[in-house]
Amino acid sequence: MIVHPELRRAARRARRPLLTATLLQGTVTLTHLAQAALLAVALADLARGDTGRLPWLLAAVLAVVAARAGLALGQRRIATRAGARVRVALRDELLAHLGRLGPAHLSSARAGAVRTTLVDGVEGVDAYVSRYLPQLLVTVTLPPLVLAVLAVVEPWALPGLVPALLLALCGPRAWDRLLAARGKEHWDTYEGLGADYLEALQGMPALRAAGAVGRTRTRLEVRSAALHRATVAKLRVSLVDTGITDLAVQGGTAAAALLACWSAATGSTTATGTYLVLLLASECFRPVRDLAREWHAGYLGVSAADGLAALRTAEPAVRDTGTAPARWAAPPELRFEDVTFTYDGAQAPAVQGVSFTAAAGRTTAIVGPSGAGKSTLLALLLRHHDPQQGRITLDGRRTTEYALDSLRQGIAVVSQETYLFHATIADNLRLARPDATDDDLTRATRVAGVHDEIAALPDGYATVLGERGATLSGGQRQRLALARALLADAPVLVLDEATSSVDERREADIVRELSKAASGRTVLVVAHRLAAVRHADRIVVLDAGRVDAVGEHAVLVEAGSVYTRLVEAGHAHREGAPA
Repeated sequence: MIVHPELRRAARRARRPLLTATLLQGTVTLTHLAQAALLAVALADLARGDTGRLPWLLAAVLAVVAARAGLALGQRRIATRAGARVRVALRDELLAHLGRLGPAHLSSARAGAVRTTLVDGVEGVDAYVSRYLPQLLVTVTLPPLVLAVLAVVEPWALPGLVPALLLALCGPRAWDRLLAARGKEHWDTYEGLGADYLEALQGMPALRAAGAVGRTRTRLEVRSAALHRATVAKLRVSLVDTGITDLAVQGGTAAAALLACWSAATGSTTATGTYLVLLLASECFRPVRDLAREWHAGYLGVSAADGLAALRTAEPAVRDTGTAPARWAAPPELRFEDVTFTYDGAQAPAVQGVSFTAAAGRTTAIVGPSGAGKSTLLALLLRHHDPQQGRITLDGRRTTEYALDSLRQGIAVVSQETYLFHATIADNLRLARPDATDDDLTRATRVAGVHDEIAALPDGYATVLGERGATLSGGQRQRLALARALLADAPVLVLDEATSSVDERREADIVRELSKAASGRTVLVVAHRLAAVRHADRIVVLDAGRVDAVGEHAVLVEAGSVYTRLVEAGHAHREGAPA
């Protein structure tokens, strides 16, 4: 009977329609009581041989049945709408919270587990809230009313009904703690299996290439067997609940029948009273039987409640305490001042004492070997994390002083791993700016060097892309993402290996066009290939989390620093590449 706090919280989102659905459900139950009373009178008249009122009584029974059908239909519609409202509101809240948690949370949580919580878990809450909760309220309110009526008709029926009703309602509660434990085990296994399947589907090309499809299938079979065991363990406990309820219902009904027969034999109750006791005793337990049925419909919501609560209350890596809007009249200057950051569990800082300035309206490149800290600096700029020491400023103001959503809207990012949705090319581009015109799309894609390829497609910009842009090449995906970022027209543009999948000749053309289009923006370029950064106004060289050198391409080459070794490595790679 105890309702999980997360489920109570979800139900409050649709308090009014759920209350209406509960009242209608109670009214439906009352029609069963009215039907029982009418049938008791009809049967008593038949027992006495009086059939004068029988047609009217049967007509009344039919009218009650028809009214019940209409009430039940209305109740189901309202309950369905209430469940849908809860489902949509809960899912919207969780998605918004995931946005606040950012990549820092998703890097530690499995995408398949989050998907299972957002989809299956929320669907389970819908069934629990829209079906189980209204029936629960009816069950705890109407049986006492029936007992009160029976106390007036035949007080001797109560000793058989009250203990049975208490056993049916309270007996299963002895197993609640065990059921909760089994439910959590079932949900954790279910969530893990969902994560494994999604991971296997997304990584199928890699599994095939490694010859690991068979091993992965075996691992999934083991996880499926574990889910089967967890489900059966939970069902065993649930069946004990059901057995106790059925035992109480059948025993109470039988006891009431025996008492009614005894009353009839001794003449202490009229024929109408005897039939009324027999029929109402069964109706007294109807809400209990219905509650057991609805429990099975909504049990997944109970199992998912802890997972939903954990996701909803997860703390973001950074606090959104800033209030300033990230609206700059001119391109902002970006500064890293003695920035140090260490990831949780890491022994050494990812970046340490990093200081440099990205001039307003200019292009600043960040280069360095793998593991130098380039991606960490970008994560700190976007406030996926905050530095433990030092500060980052935009336009002279700490990034922590800006409202988080506003800050991220003011910084357009194109990363190496682009994400395109199963939608048209135009729709994917307009994610950055929904009101963009067709001419705006064309200008952005021309700068990104992908317009001609889009125009050559049979449906042009109306071409529907496969999931994650699978129907495009890696270079095309990156250039579309670049066009989308340009379309956002953000004052700060960050290119994180944004042309890594493009050949060097096209990369040079894109960088040249980008330099023209990016006038009026502060551009930050992160790249391994130096062709993308050699024309930057300033180049920051990182090594082992520290700034090794800052300057222009020619100066850095002559200085003989880490940058020189990167240039030499790039030349060696090109000379060793096949013609």
